Amino acid sequence: MKIKPLKDRVVIRSSEEMMEKTAGGIYVPDVAKEKPQKGTVEAVGVDVKEVKAGNTVLFDKYSGSKIKLDDVEYLIVKEEDLLGIIE
Repeated sequence: MKIKPLKDRVVIRSSEEMMEKTAGGIYVPDVAKEKPQKGTVEAVGVDVKEVKAGNTVLFDKYSGSKIKLDDVEYLIVKEEDLLGIIE
């Protein structure tokens, strides 16, 4: 199944990151971290100007709407909610 975002929306597939281990030996899961997330742009709407499919982008942890298609989680966000492109 394909997703075609409307207007200035972007579909992102989140990157899975390993849990981080602190100096004391405690593992910190991703849900406890307060930092921007990254993912790969899968599709863009017609009004999107700065990013394109295939770009790796940063976005805030609580931005957008999560959806699940074919057992894969995606995030749909407005282009203005993206924090940057990783080059």
